[in-house]
Parts: sequence; C-alpha cells; structure tokens
Amino acid sequence: MKIIIAEDEQRTRQGMERLIASIEGDYEVIASASNGQAALDMIVQLKPDLVFVDIKMPFLDGLSLIRSVRSKSVSVEFVVVSAYADFQFAQESIALEVAGYLLKPPTREEITKILKKIEVRLAKKQVYSVQEQWSLREKYPDAHPIILRALDVIQSGYTGKINQKNLAGDLGLSPEYFSYLFNKNIGENFSAFLRNYRIEQAERLYCTGECTKKEVPYAVGFSDAKYFNKVFREVTGKTPAEYIQNCEKFN
Repeated sequence: MKIIIAEDEQRTRQGMERLIASIEGDYEVIASASNGQAALDMIVQLKPDLVFVDIKMPFLDGLSLIRSVRSKSVSVEFVVVSAYADFQFAQESIALEVAGYLLKPPTREEITKILKKIEVRLAKKQVYSVQEQWSLREKYPDAHPIILRALDVIQSGYTGKINQKNLAGDLGLSPEYFSYLFNKNIGENFSAFLRNYRIEQAERLYCTGECTKKEVPYAVGFSDAKYFNKVFREVTGKTPAEYIQNCEKFN
C-alpha cells in the first residue's frame, strides 16, 4: 500500500512515518508534504493508495485538498488526522468519503486498525472495478456513440454533481435533443436513469461494506440523507435498514 502523509508539523509527520514503518504489512510511505498544495501535486503525480491528511495546513487545508483530488477523479483513500474534535469537521469529512477521522496523536493501534480497514476497501474496489468496467456500455451496446459517452460520464462521475444541461453542452448537443436522444436509446429519461444508477451503487455499497452506512448517501452523489432514504425506498421498495438486513442474511 502506497501512502502519503500531508502534515505541516514536522515532528508529527516524522512520528507517523516511523509508526507506519513499524507496523507489519505491505505499507510504504512514498512521500510526505508540509502543505496542502505540495500534497496535491504529489497525489496527482504519484497516485498513492492512501493519504493521511491534516485539517489545518498552509496554502490548502485538508478538506479543500480532498475536494481538489476528488474533482480530478483520482482514486485515493483519505484518513483525516486532526487536533480538532470538531463535529463539523467530522461531518464534512464523511461527506467527502474519508475512510477515517483520527485525533492527534494517533496511536499505533488506531493506525494499524485503519490500515487493515483500507486494505479491505481497496481489495473490494479492485474486484468491483474489474466486474463493472464498461458495464453500462455493455448493457447498451447499440446506443448512439454520444449516449455511450454520456454513460461513461455517469459511470465515472455519479458520486459528484452531474447536470443534464452541462453534460449536453459538453457533448455538443442542445439540452432538448440530448434528452430526446437519451430517452430513445436508453428507454427512460436522464434524471430517472441517473437516480436509479446511484441507488444501484448504494445497494452495492450496503452489501460490500466498502464504506459505513452513514457514508453511503454521500458516496453515491446525494447531499441530503433524508432525501436519499426517500428515493431509495421509491426505487427498491425497501428502506435502507430493511435492505441492509436482507443483505446480511445472504452474506
């Protein structure tokens, strides 16, 4: 597992490096950064599996760093390590799909536990990325080439905001013609398809445990958990709790 540490305090940064090096397993700190901008450059260039990130850093704070990486569609796990036991920071971190939130100074036991957790997450991601590669294209092989490109955008970007008008513009179409073409090729309108696809991904996350139950709504592109629960029930006929209970019976 390739790891980057983004921490402005040198003593803390070096202490975490030594701690990780002492833990048995395939863990390697490949780089460390003392500010958020340097960390961003390293992440984009080196593509680590995991980044331990501080909240308060010069040039770019920890949460802004995570947002910047997400916007670049770089697949990496984040663990926030902060001196602040602040509910708002923790809540924002969950919305950004971080794998953990640790208070300084993290103990060896806490670091070991989070590394093992991320190993599992990475393994599951690898399995599902192979299974789902080009799955939407395979599902609609006869769709118009432009619609296939739209499906690519949905599959790779469903966790963020996808706007039909902007997508149509990016594809060189008017919103009206894009809507017509999508409905003709897929058999349902764009917003309904995107909603259903996000719920399918939520079902997968609930069954795999790839992220916590509270993280799932935000991990599939919803900003409001109550609205997610309403949509989930409309699409599946079950509440998330009922679905999870049913899923656990078969695992």
